[in-house]
Amino acid sequence: MIVYGAYGYTGRLVVERAVARGLRPVLAGRRREPLAEMAGKLGLEHRVCDLGDPGRLDAVLAGTGVVAHCAGPFSATSRPMVEACLRTGTHYLDITGEIDVFEAVLARDGEAAAAGVVLLPGAGFDVVPSDCLAAMLARAVADPVRLALAVRLAGGASAGTATTATEGLRARCRMGGRIVPVPRDRRRRRIRFADGGATVAAVSWGDVATAYRSTGIPDITTYAAIPAPVVALGEATAGLLELPAVRRALQAVTRRLPGPSASVRRRTTGEVWGEVTGADGTTAQGTVTTPNGYLFTADSVVEIALRVGDLAPGAHTPSTALGADFVRSLDGVTVALQPPSR
Repeated sequence: MIVYGAYGYTGRLVVERAVARGLRPVLAGRRREPLAEMAGKLGLEHRVCDLGDPGRLDAVLAGTGVVAHCAGPFSATSRPMVEACLRTGTHYLDITGEIDVFEAVLARDGEAAAAGVVLLPGAGFDVVPSDCLAAMLARAVADPVRLALAVRLAGGASAGTATTATEGLRARCRMGGRIVPVPRDRRRRRIRFADGGATVAAVSWGDVATAYRSTGIPDITTYAAIPAPVVALGEATAGLLELPAVRRALQAVTRRLPGPSASVRRRTTGEVWGEVTGADGTTAQGTVTTPNGYLFTADSVVEIALRVGDLAPGAHTPSTALGADFVRSLDGVTVALQPPSR
């Protein structure tokens, strides 16, 4: 197992989890000094490689079963790593939450199957709990036609997560099977997480891409619990996000975020709420509560890496690869499903 971006915030947690599970991952990334320092402390092998060097990247991946790609933003980094995996027969996992990245990777199903490779983007909190919940709820009603999902994360974001999030600040949903901007009447709604009600705002969460593949539901809107002033500011400045200079400035700020401390990670949780509606009006709701999203991501990535060799080659979502109930197997996860109702 190779962890690329091993010295990043989430990469470090994936490495720590892998070592705790008795694995000896190879650490990889483009910066020699932090790699060497980290590898020295842990007694692990490290390999330096820039994603812009295909020959070196192939050499780094050669002979390894799976790469956990943890270096975003994945809109820039996913494609060269996927192509290297297809060339070298290496299974690919990443932790993206970007709709366009999911769409691009999942579109390579035929190439992956022909190469004998598993491509599984979104192997962390984005989008394992929400994808599994969507699949659970979809099987609870006849002819599911509409899906709503909402997430709430406590504890703050790392630089990598925040930088990736700037790629998807313009909220999009799926209507009639097509990805479109979120209509005004869907931008906010009131829902009930496991620990109480919340007002949520529409966001571009990865399930707009993945849940469509997992369930076939043509109408999908994703939400997040965001403070009202932040929502209002986002709506007021949405047009500015079309300007490349504004997006670069925002990313420059987010790269300085340190991410939640170990103590914050231990005491905070992640939550996902979902609702599926059938053609006859029947609805099914449920929630998934997880440890802190970063701890969940590390556990999920390592668990999938351990199982990936047994999966059918091709491009997968978490639930199509591992089943809707995979999320139940991860540490500290609670799933609560309500009986379908009309």
